[in-house]
Amino acid sequence: MAESMQVSEKLYRLAEKVDETPEVLTVRFAPEDGVEMNFDPGMFVNITGVDRENKRYLQKAFSIASDPAAPVMEFYIVKRPHVGTSLEHTSHFVEATIGDGYYIKGPYGQFRFRPSENKKVLFVAGGTGLAPFVSMLRQIDRLKSGNDVDLLYSVKYPTEIIRKQELEQTAKSINLKTTVTVTRPQPGDGWSGEIGHVNADMIKRHSPDVVERTCYICGPPAFVKAVKDALTSLGVKPERISADVWDTGA
Repeated sequence: MAESMQVSEKLYRLAEKVDETPEVLTVRFAPEDGVEMNFDPGMFVNITGVDRENKRYLQKAFSIASDPAAPVMEFYIVKRPHVGTSLEHTSHFVEATIGDGYYIKGPYGQFRFRPSENKKVLFVAGGTGLAPFVSMLRQIDRLKSGNDVDLLYSVKYPTEIIRKQELEQTAKSINLKTTVTVTRPQPGDGWSGEIGHVNADMIKRHSPDVVERTCYICGPPAFVKAVKDALTSLGVKPERISADVWDTGA
């Protein structure tokens, strides 16, 4: 079992925010004291906003997308997330200003990856559930640890592929095979790749040796359950499946 890590809370400043896709915002935070958090890829933190009167608001959990060695912490935020019902709201981060203060507390979670322990893996991501896998891939690339990675990534539209160029570049430097599937293809969108939700057939076609891999899943609840069921039907043992349910609220 992975050892526990020291949980801490301290002030960070919003250092950068980028329109990653039409629906997703990338935000990066720098620690006020200049000391990076110690975490394993896959873990998450709680982010709490601080207003100008030092009152706290908006405590929310987010998976970390940055490499543990990076000087900033990176997260992917749905701009207009669903909140328990079909109603939507605009994420606070859309209006946030560079330099705004946030308390970040963590790290938390048992959804953790160490390159030396699992050399052959399957990563299955749904939407912004890609975040922990970006962290994992960045660490693999930095360490040149030689992991064999199949990534199956589900998005609604072709325009919603997070870190598209980075994924393509990473595949040139490590043993990474990425397959993107689009669940809501539109006429004229130019998409010629996989379509539809991740199922057993899709997994088998793109990761035929899946029973030999340790499988990690991150995404919304229904997505995680469907992928778990698909992996089980293919003969993957439960102890080789690790899942993190992605809460799309923000």
